[in-house]
Amino acid sequence: MSSEPNGTKIDVEKLFAEEKADWKGYVEWEQYPEKKEIAHTILETKKFPYPPEFQMAPLPKTNPVLIGHRWKAYHEALGLGHIVDHSWDIVQKEKHDIIHLLDFPYNGETRRYQLLENKLTNNKYHFVRNHGGIPDIKEEAFELEIGGLVNKPAKISLKDLKDPAQFLQVEVTVTLQCSGTRRIEQIMQYPGDGDELINAPWGIGTAVYRGVPLKKVLKRACGGILPNCEHLEFIGAETYFKKNNVFNYAVSVPWRKVRQNEEVILAWEMNGEPLPKSHGAPLRVIVTGYIGARSCKWVYKINALAEPSMGPVQSQEYLYYTPQIGKQNTKYSSGFSIQQMPVSSAIIFPEDKEVIIHDGKITLKGWAYSGGGNWVERVEVSPDGGSVWYAVAQEDMTEKHYHAWRLWKIDVPVDAEGWLEFCVRTWDSSNNTEPTFVRSAWNWDLHVTSSAHRIKLYSVNKSKPATAKRLKELDEKGVGFEPLTRPLEFALEDVDEYLANVRKYPREPRS
Repeated sequence: MSSEPNGTKIDVEKLFAEEKADWKGYVEWEQYPEKKEIAHTILETKKFPYPPEFQMAPLPKTNPVLIGHRWKAYHEALGLGHIVDHSWDIVQKEKHDIIHLLDFPYNGETRRYQLLENKLTNNKYHFVRNHGGIPDIKEEAFELEIGGLVNKPAKISLKDLKDPAQFLQVEVTVTLQCSGTRRIEQIMQYPGDGDELINAPWGIGTAVYRGVPLKKVLKRACGGILPNCEHLEFIGAETYFKKNNVFNYAVSVPWRKVRQNEEVILAWEMNGEPLPKSHGAPLRVIVTGYIGARSCKWVYKINALAEPSMGPVQSQEYLYYTPQIGKQNTKYSSGFSIQQMPVSSAIIFPEDKEVIIHDGKITLKGWAYSGGGNWVERVEVSPDGGSVWYAVAQEDMTEKHYHAWRLWKIDVPVDAEGWLEFCVRTWDSSNNTEPTFVRSAWNWDLHVTSSAHRIKLYSVNKSKPATAKRLKELDEKGVGFEPLTRPLEFALEDVDEYLANVRKYPREPRS
């Protein structure tokens, strides 16, 4: 495939070819500013599809939900179309039974029942949020490069990293959460900035990761960092596009986070199994308590820096704005970078708009999580939109972890019938809790929906005599209660009963 910017014919497949054997899907951009500039020039000459409109229009009820036409076109323009097909092949092998939100870059969502099957999310069901294609790097060919503000730059093979005689190995139970988790709640009330990367409504999952603390690697392999190092930058092997520029994925975290030993690890194992390719094999970063975007997949380079990474994922995305910031006035510098995740929770069962026939109690199940080493201490559920709260019993929550969620369930007392609004809030170990309403946490980039999660249920309390009588009548006639809005096809009262009731309590006064 050739491109001709400014009349110059360029063989893009040759110019932007993969340069490392057994590193399929990896193209190095950051070392070659001139190559990035040529790519930019080519991209500027092309016309790419607009992002799909899904905030003002309904999402398709398909699987995949959305097709990444624009991102595929970016790759084709630079002769990288093979990455698209290979990535989807990996998804089909590793993630065939989850909801495919976007086929490329791949975004996949755990189904509700899969989410609550166990405290640890099965690898094949764990959500995926990718920003580019999925590289396929052979373990024996992998090498991690560490440079920048360190005493001694180093290159380390995965074999050496996995050698317990050289590096202390640890296992950490970690909940990773996309900052777009529950974003759909913001979108439904107040749309904001959007593209085809819609994020998973339940972009959260928990696993036990095995690896080595980054702090130990920096000390042993590099002799430590220099005094002016304040941030560690992670660069991933996927190709990433932003406003007609091309990059390798790059993010950073403060050195003070890395100093906490097991809070930033280099991981090669997930739930006792080799790290799946779609989750960053052969090596990824796990940053506990931070948004998932900082846990860089396919990490092949680490740089010690004086300032945060200038990669667009760090400096131009995952920013939190005030409600007064929008399309009319947004600048990158007017938002702050999202790192530590706030306390959050969700009701997974029942689902919104369900009809629940019960005898005075309704069972709810869900998850609760807080970042930054704060653990979930209490979960409360309200059956009336937030006035009366019932605490989940400790025995009805999974065990505590410093960096992981707690699954919970509760039987909520419910006397009222008809449409009711249920909501959940969580208190963490630092007494943080959630804003009461979506509006309180709305922001233009629609990140971090941390408000109390709300659902509406139609309550049918069969402990009520009139309700029990109606349900029995429906059963005798072989008529189901649902769908709720379908009118009953028989008289609700006979004439004699009707007349007796209205004569006993007439509509009009007698005098």
